[in-house]
Amino acid sequence: MMNPQILIVGAGPTGLALAYGLARQGVPFRIIDKNAGTGTASRALAVHARILEQYAQFGLAERNIIQGHPILSLDVSDGNEVKATVKFHDFGKGMSPFPFILSLPQDEHEEILVDELNKIGVEVEWNTSLNSFEDKGEGVTAVLQQQGQPAETAEFAYLCGCDGAGSMVRKGLGLEFPGGTYKQLFFVADIETAKPAENMQKMDMYMDDEGFMLYMSVRNVVTKRILGIVPEKFNDRTDLQYDEISDYIENKIRVTAAKVNWFSTYRVHYRVSEQFAKGRIFILGDAGHLHSPAGGQGMNTGIGDAINLAWKLAAVIQGKAAPRILNTYEKERISFARRLIATTDKAFSTIVSQKLRGTLLRQYFVPFGLPAVFKFPFSQKNAFKILSQIHINYRDSPLSYGKAGKVYGGMRLPWIQTARGDNFAPLCSVDWQIHVYGKAKPELVDFARSQSLELHEFPWNAQMKDAGFKQDALYLIRPDGHVGLAVEKQWLRVLKAYLETYRIVAFGVE
Repeated sequence: MMNPQILIVGAGPTGLALAYGLARQGVPFRIIDKNAGTGTASRALAVHARILEQYAQFGLAERNIIQGHPILSLDVSDGNEVKATVKFHDFGKGMSPFPFILSLPQDEHEEILVDELNKIGVEVEWNTSLNSFEDKGEGVTAVLQQQGQPAETAEFAYLCGCDGAGSMVRKGLGLEFPGGTYKQLFFVADIETAKPAENMQKMDMYMDDEGFMLYMSVRNVVTKRILGIVPEKFNDRTDLQYDEISDYIENKIRVTAAKVNWFSTYRVHYRVSEQFAKGRIFILGDAGHLHSPAGGQGMNTGIGDAINLAWKLAAVIQGKAAPRILNTYEKERISFARRLIATTDKAFSTIVSQKLRGTLLRQYFVPFGLPAVFKFPFSQKNAFKILSQIHINYRDSPLSYGKAGKVYGGMRLPWIQTARGDNFAPLCSVDWQIHVYGKAKPELVDFARSQSLELHEFPWNAQMKDAGFKQDALYLIRPDGHVGLAVEKQWLRVLKAYLETYRIVAFGVE
């Protein structure tokens, strides 16, 4: 790409998602990674509904779904019998076009993104490190070095650090990374079983006095992912092998490993950087936040960072929004990362705790309380909203204004099916657009046309009221599918004032 404006450091899922978002919006950049290619281990597996919705905007969702497989339910067991079943598909029905968890190994996920980038003429610069960088106010100077080659000095408008937990970019900015580390040692294994899985769409969680373990299909009918707590007597081991704890694992999952493809132990951290942006430099993904594996939120949160930042960078680079719109990236995404630490990680710490609180949760709440809670539609819907990340909202963002019906500025646009498909179809333009559920006034139609703003009318029906929309209200939708402005009346002066605040001009995917 000519005259790269942005340097992306790190080609994991976060960096690759940022690269694809920028490329599809016609923004020139370079993406480098110190490794020789994509990862070779499955690592993160879960791709949640909100990310699939945003991938769908770029035409990426279908390929990911075809290559992975949906997880529709979770069985919670004590190793002897199933105590509770959580049915994601039933819980999320009518709330998202993707009411499931997609199981897709991280290495395959990365390969898809790299291949899709190659199709549009973008290549990752592998074996290339960032030696140093300096924000000079009007731009960023970076010193890059490809393995075996002389160092290169290059100029960029912005630098994005997607370079993982040990982020050189975060450290170079001098940012603190407060948080902590769980005392337990965890393990992750990919094994092959002699007997094919009867149901690849089910995940199992085992909970007892010793802690918890997750077990699910990955890649094919014989490959399984197992994740859990290493028995306490091995807690200080750094060289632990699968066969040393195979009896412990297989007594719970009732399956014997015919082959072990990958086994690793690790410590789980929970941390959020003090800032996600400083001048012309941004950090995303694990460089900015680390979470427990509970709910598979970490990778999805990083990709969410990338999608949030990509359209804002594109708007500024192309002169279609004021540079101050970039300030909203940190405010929107750091707030969510902190909430995730305060909720998901707090719950995870209770689950893995060997103290009375953790024991009571595993022995009593899970077998007796959980089934009762999930009998109620309200609880089911809330559980899906949280797990799938469709509950993420930017209500406190400067970009969020107003309320019409139950839909307010900052929330994800509620998904509904319509006579012509659904109201997410227009989002494929990755553009600012106006939605009216009912009838748009002629003056609004004329204004939208004069500003090259897409305007989509959806004939009113009762389903729209159930989703929270107000008939004939004006909703201005951001390029990432969140509501920017919600106004009960089609007031042009309010719409104009909003657009002028950030000098917003419509732009679309090339």
